[in-house]
Amino acid sequence: MDDKQRQRRLRLLIKKLNKERKKQAQKIDILCNDLIAAQRDFIKRLNTISLIASFYESIIGTADLNDLLYTAAKLIKTENADANVTFFLRHADNFEIHMFESGQPITLGKQHLENCFGPELMDNICKSNKVCTLDDMFAMGLQGNLIGLNGISAVTIPLGLLGSSLGFMLVYRSSENKLTADEISKISAVTCGLSRAIASCQALSGAVD
Repeated sequence: MDDKQRQRRLRLLIKKLNKERKKQAQKIDILCNDLIAAQRDFIKRLNTISLIASFYESIIGTADLNDLLYTAAKLIKTENADANVTFFLRHADNFEIHMFESGQPITLGKQHLENCFGPELMDNICKSNKVCTLDDMFAMGLQGNLIGLNGISAVTIPLGLLGSSLGFMLVYRSSENKLTADEISKISAVTCGLSRAIASCQALSGAVD
């Protein structure tokens, strides 16, 4: 074998090695990115679990419905800066609306956002049994100042127990600080325990009455 053949074979071998090295580097990059994403998701899940545990610890043992809802609203506002929280609970053939003075609702002209919710809309939101955006609410019959509503970021989150709707909570704030999917997910994560607590308070109130 002459020198030219050796050099050609050596070049081919080096080229092959470089190609394999690039493939390995790409695989390592993909693996590292997957590990980072998995770690980020794990931390997010831990934070959500911590939030749920802290939330349940704060409301456990509360027997009065107003105290329960006030505490829940306060905790949600603490985790979601500048958010307003209102509870719409089914009561016989109508709804009870629970608002608290600690956080003033964003005004739409001379009316609060809560005033835009009529019986039909509230019933439709309960029947949907899902997180509803403003677009969903308009489709269900929301009536209000369209210019004012453009400045609002709002969702409704269902409250239910064993397939039965107890009502829903309305969470909103200025669209300049739009509610994020992560924030909505964390609020939704506490609704199971909150719904049970609401049902217990309502049952206890009915027994006392």
